[in-house]
Amino acid sequence: MMSVRLKVGRATLAGLLCAAVLGTGLLAPVSARAMGDDTTPTCKPGEVYDKKAKQCVKQSGANLSDDNIADYAYSLAKAERYQEALDILGTARNQDSPVVLNYRGYATRKLGRIDEGIGYYLKSVAADPSYPKVREYLGEAYVLKGRVDLAREQLAAIRNICGTGCEEYRDLEEAIAAPARG
Repeated sequence: MMSVRLKVGRATLAGLLCAAVLGTGLLAPVSARAMGDDTTPTCKPGEVYDKKAKQCVKQSGANLSDDNIADYAYSLAKAERYQEALDILGTARNQDSPVVLNYRGYATRKLGRIDEGIGYYLKSVAADPSYPKVREYLGEAYVLKGRVDLAREQLAAIRNICGTGCEEYRDLEEAIAAPARG
């Protein structure tokens, strides 16, 4: 009988153990952040997450960078707090930032205002044509509008930016294929 010994560091072992336990559902409440995900946490209404302070702070008077504001707004949108995300984005100094425009488009689209969201996405693309995340979201909006031809154009643009292996390409490719599946 042959035995195999693996040399595994503590962090890797802990990650494997957590993954195994999560697979059983025993630790489902564990936050993504605890699992090593660098997603910006969300705070209660009226507060924002300050990356420098690594804590939630009162929104009024917070002196945050536009990057911090955009990251936090995106986290709010991913938590389906779309209007709050738009309100936070309104505090960014550079309203023409491709990232601010993209996340404004995302939250607006998720609120059901697809055409308005597409407008923000197009402004973001104009500001930074090599930003794959905005092209993914623009393509997804086109799929929602039934314009798969335009979504495929965005998919081709993403392929030229980061190839077929990047997350944005895979996500948009999946969104385009989804309606065909039923």
